Amino acid sequence: MSPTFSSLRYYNYRLWFAAALVANIGTWMQRVAQDWVVLTDLSDNSGLAVGIVTALQFLPVLLVSPYAGVLADRLPRRQTLMATQGAMGLLAAGLGVLVLSGHAELWHVYVFALLLGVVTALDNPVRQTFVAEMVPPDGLPNAVGLNSASFNAARLVGPGVAGLLIAVVGSGWLFVINAVTFALTVFVLTRMRTAELTPMPLAKRGKGQIREGLRYVRRRSDILVIMAVVSVISAFGLNFQLTSAVMARNEFGMGAGEYGILGSILAIGSLTGALLAARRKQPRVRLVVGSALGFGIASGAMALMPTYWTYAISAIPVGFFTLTMITAANTAIQMSTDPIVRGRVMSLYLMVFLGATPIGSPIVGWIAEHWGPRWSIGVGSIAAIVVALGAAAYAMRAWKVRVTYESEPRRRFVLSRAAQERLATRDALELDDAGERASAA
Repeated sequence: MSPTFSSLRYYNYRLWFAAALVANIGTWMQRVAQDWVVLTDLSDNSGLAVGIVTALQFLPVLLVSPYAGVLADRLPRRQTLMATQGAMGLLAAGLGVLVLSGHAELWHVYVFALLLGVVTALDNPVRQTFVAEMVPPDGLPNAVGLNSASFNAARLVGPGVAGLLIAVVGSGWLFVINAVTFALTVFVLTRMRTAELTPMPLAKRGKGQIREGLRYVRRRSDILVIMAVVSVISAFGLNFQLTSAVMARNEFGMGAGEYGILGSILAIGSLTGALLAARRKQPRVRLVVGSALGFGIASGAMALMPTYWTYAISAIPVGFFTLTMITAANTAIQMSTDPIVRGRVMSLYLMVFLGATPIGSPIVGWIAEHWGPRWSIGVGSIAAIVVALGAAAYAMRAWKVRVTYESEPRRRFVLSRAAQERLATRDALELDDAGERASAA
């Protein structure tokens, strides 16, 4: 089997990959339908209204993620995913009924976006860490890369199909279709071979578990750099739903079909980036920073494109650098984090990554209304270039190479500052656990 798809040799992961692909297509269809309903039916082409919906959908990540990380480390992950995926399906069905019945109002979409955000915040760290139970440790980078490939293959298909279905049957049915895809995911989780899963250790109930996760991250400057880069770019650069909608509608005068096509073309680059990521064994911080700089340059060029089709084509490198950055960041953190705190660390990462969107989306939406759609992309480009250069300067100054000797003469090995911090943090975590056990005794 090709190294790119090596994780598919595992039965449980094959089931998960297939179900995730279908569910992701449904999710992208709902995202397009939701933004289009808000932009064209429930508001007067308001980019701000679309930004508020996006913000409400991601706001709970800021508030719920630390607790979600504790639950991800404490509860059986497969059963927890059944509950969260089922809840998201019910929310999709409920909003679909409102739209199809003609009773949907803007505040209804706001409420459903907020509720979906709460459930998604609970689902995210569990879903991210569950991958490690389906594949062996050396297969984790490949599995994470294939997850991103699935997500972006869905982005390649979902928006285009959504645009066509909106024109043919209306937006409401897309929410119902998404509800069915969540039901399929729950069914697949029930059909997994539990004997072939490798459950990660579960944390016991105890005080200070959120603080323990925070201490772990604070001691890891490599994780902090990754979080800083992705949070800034997420806030101001990864607002494609909003920026594509206002560019298609307001700048180029296009309809729902052309808006959906933009998402599909963006996914060409994203899928390429994800598949290349699946072949990497150990992504590093420098890849995150380099791809962030590439994203800033590519999105700046996209903002300047004069026509709809040149704008659409320029989205390909933007998608490529976006997925290279996101997949490298996700894999680098998971591969280097102690399993007993991985859920909490991933929840904190997702909090700053996804939780930055409620801060940035209304600002980007306001810029789109008052400065024009092109500047809504330009502000993300500038922010990405600044944070990438800042992170590179910090890394060059702070992570100087040190030479450390083993007990055997003439043998030496080199540890980077980040690698030393990983070892020190692991030792500190063991000392904290030992101290807690001694206090309890």
